[in-house]
Amino acid sequence: MRTDGDTWDIVSSVGITALGVATFRATETAQPDALIRDDCARLFVEAAAEPRSLQALAAPGDAEFLPVARLIGVRTKFFDEFFLAAAASGVRQAVILAAGLDARGYRLDWPVGASVFEIDQPKVLDFKHQVLADNEVVPRAVLRAVPVDLRDDWPAALFDAGFDADRPTAWSAEGLLPYLPGAAQDALFERIDTLSAHGSRVAVEGFSGRPDIARISQAATQEMATSPFGDVDVTELFYNDERTDPVQWLTDRGWQVDSADVTELSARYGRPVPELPGGLADMHNVAAYLTATK
Repeated sequence: MRTDGDTWDIVSSVGITALGVATFRATETAQPDALIRDDCARLFVEAAAEPRSLQALAAPGDAEFLPVARLIGVRTKFFDEFFLAAAASGVRQAVILAAGLDARGYRLDWPVGASVFEIDQPKVLDFKHQVLADNEVVPRAVLRAVPVDLRDDWPAALFDAGFDADRPTAWSAEGLLPYLPGAAQDALFERIDTLSAHGSRVAVEGFSGRPDIARISQAATQEMATSPFGDVDVTELFYNDERTDPVQWLTDRGWQVDSADVTELSARYGRPVPELPGGLADMHNVAAYLTATK
């Protein structure tokens, strides 16, 4: 269960969700018709040596979790395209909130002069950067680590790392909002709005409703015996309190918002909608993928 001020490394609590997502990205990358390519993901899973993640990685075509990997592929491509489109429009500053094992600073084709700020818990960032250094994988942008909890004063840490609030910024909040209390989510958007110069963009994975957490938890136990999240029930890490709808929040403050669901993104990428079993489908049925411009 979550507590105020709790911390984690890459094989505990919220940290293992980053490892699980890396496992799904590695699984999608291994498919013959892969929608994304993330060669760093496998390096993270092998280095962490978490037994169930390794087990999942050894069977990339396993039917019980392949649909989730395909869903993560769709989500990953959405955020990849967001950053590439922002860079193509001239934005040269990117901030990845709760970066986890996101390797976009290493694998995307960033333009010369682009800076990528990664915000996450210190142990998570240390693990990621050490694994990539050990494997001689180098950043493709100016990479700036910001080791701080998003529940704390992360803007101060961001400025200390060289952030320039006078320049347009591309922000991402991928797989983040369920792990924040409602008040912390509102504070997160307030800070993004305050720190964003005209022309800034943000991409968010949000929800158009409140998923049935108990039903999802039961489905995860029944349907994913080789879950890459190990023995952790991910739904126990969620906050399910009242919170502001991100579309409404951003719109009310003058951001131009576009929204797509999994069905629309799958069609955009020429893919069938990933068919998740039972209660697991509840999560992606209410997922909304937002982009907004200030």
